[in-house]
Amino acid sequence: MLWHAARCLLFRLDPERVHGLAVPVLRAIGKPAVAGLVRPPERPFLATRCLGLDFRNPLGLAAGFDKGEVFAPGLFALGFGSVEIGTITPRPQAGNPRPRLFRLPEHRAILNRMGFNNDGAEACAGRLATLTPEQRPGVLGINIGKNKVTPNDEAEKDYLACIDRLHPFADYLVVNLSSPNTPGLRELQGRAPLERLLGACMNRLGQLPKAPPLLVKLAPDLSPEALDEAVDVALAAGVQGIVATNTTIQRPGPVARHRRAGEAGGLSGAPLEPLATAAVKRIYLRVGARIPVVGVGGVMTAEAAYAKIRAGSSLVQAYTGFIYGGPRFAPSLLSGLEALLKRDGFERLEDAVGADCR
Repeated sequence: MLWHAARCLLFRLDPERVHGLAVPVLRAIGKPAVAGLVRPPERPFLATRCLGLDFRNPLGLAAGFDKGEVFAPGLFALGFGSVEIGTITPRPQAGNPRPRLFRLPEHRAILNRMGFNNDGAEACAGRLATLTPEQRPGVLGINIGKNKVTPNDEAEKDYLACIDRLHPFADYLVVNLSSPNTPGLRELQGRAPLERLLGACMNRLGQLPKAPPLLVKLAPDLSPEALDEAVDVALAAGVQGIVATNTTIQRPGPVARHRRAGEAGGLSGAPLEPLATAAVKRIYLRVGARIPVVGVGGVMTAEAAYAKIRAGSSLVQAYTGFIYGGPRFAPSLLSGLEALLKRDGFERLEDAVGADCR
């Protein structure tokens, strides 16, 4: 009730202004003395091992919320098992002109065309270097991209620069080439550019004494054949996981009639759920147990998270669900997810992964 009232007030403000107000609050929550007081109880039943990493629970905060400001400790304190920072580019980038972020409350959705706004890899690395182990009780991922002004045929230089600067701080890295808000970026999902880019990234990581796992984030708008091809390229390159999916440029169902439907940008939230879950299932049927799938898109409830897991997700991520659900989003979803798993007789989370594909 309290969050519902607060959300009504906050949703009267510009979304980016609300984000700005949330940052100092999350920084305060992330301080060790406070985090210990607000962190919800652990749920050992939901603990899982994936990508060679131990996750306290399968729910992560997707990239796009912490854009390198590094207030991840506050997000861990709210119950997330992992936090993905980014997208980070080599050089600072202001992003697209405002307004660029819109709420669609009647559809439980968000439309954004942020454009990888961030302070650059050097600033992000400096902030990450200040975190103590106590401030990193969960898994920390870093999502990397190219600067808008970098031509696609030189994109690998940007991704390699991010790897070089940020890998010491990352439990895993994600190559983002599926955002609809950087012109031409999605073209990198084609076979030839994807082979070249992922090959270069894996080669660079292979030269490191201790390299984090590398994942690639794909779009929900690829044709089935193009999605299969991108997955095959990722497998051949040796990528350790696939994040499915980014936001969509489609305006499914009643969203097409919304007054904001004509705005450029990617749509996230509940309307994305069927598209993203279908992509997860298709990818899982293709890769099986060879590499994990991280399911993102429309994870607004425990039921949506469970559907992603049954479709083949080893882990799930949320962003819009957190915006609408507030501070109690993660513990509420995890409580519901545990109940669903036990209801259906699963003795551990891993047993449910891909259940609908068997």
